[in-house]
Amino acid sequence: MTTPRNDGFHMPGEFELHSGTIMIFPERPGSWTYEAAPALPSFLKIWKAITRDEKLYLLVSPEKYHKAETLCQNLKNIEILEIPQDDAWARDTAPTFVRNSQNGEVRGIDWQFNAWGGTYDGLYADWRKDNALASAFCRKKDFLCYDAQHFVLEGGSIHSDGQGTVITTEACLLSPGRNPALSKEQITENLKEYLGADRIIWLPHGIYQDETNEHVDNICAFVKPGEVVLAWTDNQNDPQYALSSACLEVLEQENITVHKLHIPDIPVCVTEHDLSGYVFAPGEDTREVGERLAASYVNFYFTNHAVLLPQFGGENAVSDARAVSMMKQLCPDRNIIPIPARELLLGGGNIHCLTQQIPKGV
Repeated sequence: MTTPRNDGFHMPGEFELHSGTIMIFPERPGSWTYEAAPALPSFLKIWKAITRDEKLYLLVSPEKYHKAETLCQNLKNIEILEIPQDDAWARDTAPTFVRNSQNGEVRGIDWQFNAWGGTYDGLYADWRKDNALASAFCRKKDFLCYDAQHFVLEGGSIHSDGQGTVITTEACLLSPGRNPALSKEQITENLKEYLGADRIIWLPHGIYQDETNEHVDNICAFVKPGEVVLAWTDNQNDPQYALSSACLEVLEQENITVHKLHIPDIPVCVTEHDLSGYVFAPGEDTREVGERLAASYVNFYFTNHAVLLPQFGGENAVSDARAVSMMKQLCPDRNIIPIPARELLLGGGNIHCLTQQIPKGV
């Protein structure tokens, strides 16, 4: 009945050491085109990169367990867990982990998940398995877990510097589909109480067309305490320019060092071939040909020794190389591992959305 802050826990930075990473096997036909066949090579690259650095917990339904086991048979440092789920977005449905500042104990937080908006603007109609996933994982792996089911939150909507500062976006957490009965001040207090934070920085926006109501992990991420990358474009005619400019103004007022990580020069859009590969369920958000996807290089993931960086290919080869170069400059002590990510983006998110770190504890 206590809270993490009362018990001396806080959310570490993702760039700090992990004991492992949680991911979920891609299954949902309304997210993963052609039964996930085009996306699985990218998943496998991510799984291989993670298992070189830390343990991977891969969650899978009973129906796909054998397939996952076969695909991962040559990987070491992996544990496949049979836990039902509705989709593969571990960042948003797996527990958020906090660590005790004194003894190093790690615990989970079980937020309420409502498919990014519930009955107001959620992306699918039934999210019960996803909402049960965080507590199920904590039970299986013997983590004590804080019950935060009174509060709707996805892990992609928060980033921590590990020293008391958390960033989020107004577009997401003030959305009518999250916690409409709570004021901004009340939401701020919930974040401080459960993440052990002293300061919440509210950015106004996220990435243009981000169907999560603009999660922060697609526009801004800490690379170290007090220092972030911000998704950027120099093209003032691009809708993203105004969104990123407003965020830059807030970050500068908060004395945060900002590195501009440019979005792809050419928008990544849904093609006729892509659209033919989806099978949408009743009540599920659909796509259309020409729809612009929320492509951003900020949606990378830190492992213990690497950065897994999205790459969009094709017309964006120059943009891809530019992002790799910048991350090499910002993270000289890590390997920068480019991951083909267009098929992941077609699912509705990217590398960071698919991963959830478990901080190293005692």
